[in-house]
Amino acid sequence: MDEKGENGVGELSSEYNRLQEKFEELELLGALKNPEDLKPAFLNIHPGAGGTESQDWAEMLLRMYTRYFEKKGYQYSLIDVQAGDGAGIKNATLHVIGDFAFGFLKGENGVHRLVRISPFDANKRRHTSFVSVHVSPEIDDDIDIKIEEKDIRVDVYRSSGAGGQHVNTTDSAVRITHMPSGIVVACQNERSQIKNRDTAFKMLKARLYELEQEKAKEELEKNPEKKRHHLGFSDS
Repeated sequence: MDEKGENGVGELSSEYNRLQEKFEELELLGALKNPEDLKPAFLNIHPGAGGTESQDWAEMLLRMYTRYFEKKGYQYSLIDVQAGDGAGIKNATLHVIGDFAFGFLKGENGVHRLVRISPFDANKRRHTSFVSVHVSPEIDDDIDIKIEEKDIRVDVYRSSGAGGQHVNTTDSAVRITHMPSGIVVACQNERSQIKNRDTAFKMLKARLYELEQEKAKEELEKNPEKKRHHLGFSDS
């Protein structure tokens, strides 16, 4: 095959891959039927046990997600990040805005595993690292999620970047702990403590709403009769 023919095959292969990717995306869009699928999303990355190994894997995932967002044309902001011990990150949270942001990202919920020869091990041994990813939809302001003041603890601290450098010289970062559920959210990307607090409360509301949805689903599964009525069936 001459050079012209090889170029033609390469172009056809690239076009096939592009169309295949587009078809899979449209197929997924057809399955996204819940109202929440349309919403912006909060994505949290948290390394498991394993120290530097897991923290490095968490940072790798953060880079992969941000590149995916750029490819999709999504807007995103890193609203909280904590530098790791020597490498990687201890925690990161992103706010993602775009068409079907939550719908496309909700499948990332769960534990992500990496098995590799460790670049941090002088003996070049194989290590397994775990990172949990949690994605929740941003909920509308008109959805009423009651948060009692007695149930939360609000801490303020000085924000810092992924490299450990201080981003702000004032205690503008906000961390909110919801004691009944154990949910912890934080925001440090704004210079204003008030704005960081507002964003943190949005994240907390999203997590609590999700928790309520999960409880309601479990209740329906336990009560078949209630589930029938919920789905629109009746005994008549």
